Amino acid sequence: MATAVASGDQVSIRNLKRLTGAGLVLAAAAVMSAQPALAGKTVEPFIPVQTSTIASNGDVNPYGVAFVPQGFPKGGKTASGDVLVSNFNAGPAPGVQGTGTTIVSVTPDGVQTTFFQGTPPLGLTTALNVLKKGIVIVGNVPASGMGTPERGSLIVLDKNGSQLNGSPLVDPTFLDGPWDSTVIDNSQGGNSAIVFVSCVNNGTVTRLELTFSGGSVAIKSKVTIANGYTHENSTTAFVLGPTGLAYDGKSGTLYVASTDNNAIYAVPNAAKATSAVVKGTLIFDDSTHLHGPLGLVLAPNGDLVSSQGDAVNPDPNQQSEIVEFTKSGTFVTEFAVDSTAGAAFGIALNVPSGGEADFAAVNDTLNTVIVYDLTEK
Repeated sequence: MATAVASGDQVSIRNLKRLTGAGLVLAAAAVMSAQPALAGKTVEPFIPVQTSTIASNGDVNPYGVAFVPQGFPKGGKTASGDVLVSNFNAGPAPGVQGTGTTIVSVTPDGVQTTFFQGTPPLGLTTALNVLKKGIVIVGNVPASGMGTPERGSLIVLDKNGSQLNGSPLVDPTFLDGPWDSTVIDNSQGGNSAIVFVSCVNNGTVTRLELTFSGGSVAIKSKVTIANGYTHENSTTAFVLGPTGLAYDGKSGTLYVASTDNNAIYAVPNAAKATSAVVKGTLIFDDSTHLHGPLGLVLAPNGDLVSSQGDAVNPDPNQQSEIVEFTKSGTFVTEFAVDSTAGAAFGIALNVPSGGEADFAAVNDTLNTVIVYDLTEK
């Protein structure tokens, strides 16, 4: 859900604090397995409280979260520094899976407004990306009348939440259940973007090159770069399959969180590959710390961070965990988004030019989002 970040800056989730009903507490102190990479720094919540993601129409169950980047055009329904959150369920809570239609925008002051409301049912997923050009891309996997996942599409929006001409993007092979995505953003200089999409219905990861011109979007090229991930419908989690994607621009590697395999894989040469690998190289399958990995981001220190959905390999003592591990497969640390199972889903990382990182996580039990400010105090 984020673009590539450069490794080397020592930023780690092991230093995060979280805001709870009891006040500000160190979330990871009891489970740290290494010395903090930000010794001497204080980490505070960026949004002052856990902000509600329940839309004005009652939509609930936040899935995707994305930062609005620097350079995003002014005068729209969201702005640089805001956070967008996509809702998977129509309300009232707990809602109906695969029927949510809204993206909400949250300001740094915690003010929430509706950025987009589509025609039901949609089921907006964690496939949520924001381009500097002023474009928002969101995936959807609707529920059929039988409660099973349909094919879905990618919806492409302008800065005011209106669909571009050519949207939604539909393809029975390359967009078969867009469950998560990440982008290489070339929209400002070249009016294009490469979008990697995890397709939950057929267990593949695809690469699309999108072009933008005159308020329109088109698919220039499409290729499957990885396949063979386990996927299945689920009575509790709706559908299981490949989910979180994180792209390392330095190595050209795409990392894939495969929920049903309970593992993290690496796909090489992701931006240029012309054929598919089977899953890619296994890098992390730690059953002690992985419990159905969902969201995935690449931290500035080079580690990977993944949210755990608890639908696979559940552990009542490790529920709704955010787990950090190295790209060589060594566990670093973890902390819980919530004390109940199934609360952790979408996560995002923002690394502004010349600034420290911000880390966002949704809680789809409480229907909230909180953003952690990693700026040195």
